[in-house]
Amino acid sequence: MSISHAPPGSPETDIPETSHPDAAEPTAPDPVPDLEPIVPASSRRTRVPRWLRRTTGPVLLLALWQLLSSTGVLTAGVLASPGRIAQVAGDLISDGSLTSAMTTSLQRVAGGLLLGALIGTGLALVSGLFRIGEDIVDAPVQMLRTVPFVGLIPLFIIWFGIGEAPKIAIITLGVTFPLYLNVYAGIRGVDAQLIEAGESLGLSRWGLVRHVVLPGALPGAMTGLRYSLGISWLALVFAEQVNADSGIGFLMVQARDFLRTDVIVVCLIVYAFLGLLADFIVRSLERLLLQWRPTFTGR
Repeated sequence: MSISHAPPGSPETDIPETSHPDAAEPTAPDPVPDLEPIVPASSRRTRVPRWLRRTTGPVLLLALWQLLSSTGVLTAGVLASPGRIAQVAGDLISDGSLTSAMTTSLQRVAGGLLLGALIGTGLALVSGLFRIGEDIVDAPVQMLRTVPFVGLIPLFIIWFGIGEAPKIAIITLGVTFPLYLNVYAGIRGVDAQLIEAGESLGLSRWGLVRHVVLPGALPGAMTGLRYSLGISWLALVFAEQVNADSGIGFLMVQARDFLRTDVIVVCLIVYAFLGLLADFIVRSLERLLLQWRPTFTGR
């Protein structure tokens, strides 16, 4: 029996390949789903402008004040209503008395703040950078710091008279100590490893002070400046109520003599506004000078 071998391409060998009915058809790859970016929960909350949030508290307080005045809980003899105070403030501005008083008070605060900043910062540099300076300067400063500066008003009047000098001296004394304490603490709080790194880079003593110590002490200095500004307005209140013939404090003394609570409240609001404005300026200066320091800004 012979077996025939058909050549390639013959009908016996060329059998077309047919796909099995159960075989899976090749499909295109599934498209990659769009992934949503991960957003912190704090960012998904509805954002309210910060200026609106910051003004909510004062507006609510003002509304409560007006409500108590309208219902008679607060009488005009105890505390004038916001409408009455706004009217009095307008009258004081129109006749120029409030503007003149603000100018005089600002000049006193500026003079006392400048002198206090120079004295406090200079003493802190001497005491913080040199051990012998600390031994000589720190103890007397700590002793004077414990003396209430208001108690020195009679001495200042005896020494400097009743003009502008004692008023500026009171503000200067109140400003000096917060700046001294914060600048001194900032200098002594500089990381020792940073000093060692600066020395290994070949920085001289003045180079270390300029590039390492002073930038490291700057946050403390700005904090001390904010404290000093607050105390300067407090010192101004006392200074202008002693032998003063101008300024916001003088208006308050006159209003007290005539039982004008509306004028007193206007003067207090002016004090608060000027203090808030000064603090805003310092905070803006902080953001400008301390951009290198990452800090937590709240959530």
